[in-house]
Amino acid sequence: MICDDFTRNVFINCPFDDDFRQLLIGIIFTVMYFGFKPRLALERSDSAESRIDKIIDLILKSKFGIHDLSRIVSKGKGEHYRMNMPFELGIDYGCKRLKGGLWETKKILILEKEKYRYQKAISDLSGSDIKNHNDDVVKAIYAVRNWFVSEELNRGHGGQKVWDGFNEFQAYLYDEVVEKDGHNSTDEVPIAEIMHHMKEWFNK
Repeated sequence: MICDDFTRNVFINCPFDDDFRQLLIGIIFTVMYFGFKPRLALERSDSAESRIDKIIDLILKSKFGIHDLSRIVSKGKGEHYRMNMPFELGIDYGCKRLKGGLWETKKILILEKEKYRYQKAISDLSGSDIKNHNDDVVKAIYAVRNWFVSEELNRGHGGQKVWDGFNEFQAYLYDEVVEKDGHNSTDEVPIAEIMHHMKEWFNK
């Protein structure tokens, strides 16, 4: 199953909790900044469709995958660490290595909060080029920008330009959803709706 947008699709496998929200928005923005199409499990909400089938479909349709492993460590006593992100990374990696054909061209970026911390949970990834962001949206944006430039574009705007654009979009988003639509803040706006506003902003 190859779709027409395969070479532009970027599967984003990140936490969807409030603490990660700004990093997720920054990653999505950077993907769209370079003309690629972010694909997330959040983009559609058909209750008849199982989550794992949706994720597999997105992985099969995406040449690129961005996987964040920040939640492999639990925050407090009695809290389980999150295995969804490593599991989905494994599906994407397996697709690249085992499926053959066009899927062999897949490219994967792995992000983490702290450098080398992942080795305690997934030692098989030792030696992989994993980027850390320290829960800082600026570092996440730079990591994604640098990956696109090195792996696909070999050129492009510097990280500062992308960051400046992100801040301009944030101001635009506030005007659209708070001043015009009456939301209390941008934090209550669904990610799918924010992606719609991003498309409008890039098309201005």
